[in-house]
Amino acid sequence: MEKFYTIIKRPSITEKTFDLIERENKLVFIVNRTANKNQIRKAVEKIHNVKVIKVNTLISSKGEKKAFVKLHPDYSAQDIAIDLGIF
Repeated sequence: MEKFYTIIKRPSITEKTFDLIERENKLVFIVNRTANKNQIRKAVEKIHNVKVIKVNTLISSKGEKKAFVKLHPDYSAQDIAIDLGIF
């Protein structure tokens, strides 16, 4: 379990991420730059006990790797955001 926390550093909190949570059932995390999409998917699924449909990543202008995680419709990104203290 501990290795999953080295992949996911923290949630990203911006106005855009609030919009993604509400409209597209997506969460945005700052992740380890060496982590690949499969590792990110497994980490999110294990830490938050959800099913992930898709993971997209990018390197931000600050040099951080962001992961956009689309959840299965059976799971609510808002519920996870509330658990994380975002909402």
